[in-house]
Amino acid sequence: MGRDLAEKFPAARKIFDAADAALGFAISRLCFEGPAEELQLTANTQPAILTVSAAAAAVLQEKGIRPDFVAGHSLGEYSALVAAGALSLTDAVQLVRKRGQYMQEAVPVGRGAMAAILGMESLALEEVCREAAQGEVVSPANLNSPGQVVIAGSAAAVARTVDLAKGRGAKRAIMLNVSAPFHSALMKPAQDRLSVDLDAVHMEDPQVPLVNNVDAQVVTSAVLVREGLKKQVTSPVRWEESIRRLRAEGVDLFVEVGPGKVLSGLVRQIDRAADCLRIEDSATLSEVVARWAPMAGA
Repeated sequence: MGRDLAEKFPAARKIFDAADAALGFAISRLCFEGPAEELQLTANTQPAILTVSAAAAAVLQEKGIRPDFVAGHSLGEYSALVAAGALSLTDAVQLVRKRGQYMQEAVPVGRGAMAAILGMESLALEEVCREAAQGEVVSPANLNSPGQVVIAGSAAAVARTVDLAKGRGAKRAIMLNVSAPFHSALMKPAQDRLSVDLDAVHMEDPQVPLVNNVDAQVVTSAVLVREGLKKQVTSPVRWEESIRRLRAEGVDLFVEVGPGKVLSGLVRQIDRAADCLRIEDSATLSEVVARWAPMAGA
């Protein structure tokens, strides 16, 4: 991922080179060549996705395309903050590599789990989680879109929630192949460790307003950015609320930067009137530029 941008745009190549230097190894080669099993390790996945996303955003900026607001889903909040000038790329890739390491080490493999619950209202699912917990941890982790909520927690408690949700009317309940129960109380050890690193890093006020994960509010100060990133580790990602907040602020065009198109799909589920584009290579970049030109000239 990201190879096409790096080969065709100096701004993207510069981002990959900076990430390699910051991490002390060639994350660019891992992005471009794999192997997949190494790229899928959380401590590698997080800086790799951030680097590709930052490279795409840098190319957009070089083309004169700048956002009015930024937002990111979980890890993506760091990419958003790089685009907004609140975090340097060097600090961001180092932080998210540690974030991935801390999250992986917070819970022994097999002790935690995550599952996607489809077709069930979030309030009803919260009640199911409370009933299924039985003294263990299970709670909503990603409030993605209407009828799509991801839960996380202790493996047994998540399994009980899946069974109970099916019986309470959920259309589907799917265990996810993940390495840790992200955005749950079980991540408290990772939160404590990452908080120390976040306090030590330099952060600027965002040059572009951020709608953050933890409470879906518009954030314009470094102090609130920092606190939000700390709380984010153990708190649910309020993505549906974030998109609705952006719509309320007048946003009608969303551009997803980085690998994949999952977020574009979620935005359309949340609000079918929202317009979505994405950029992960030169072809998708051309679509964004073509769409932007008449808007810029208006």
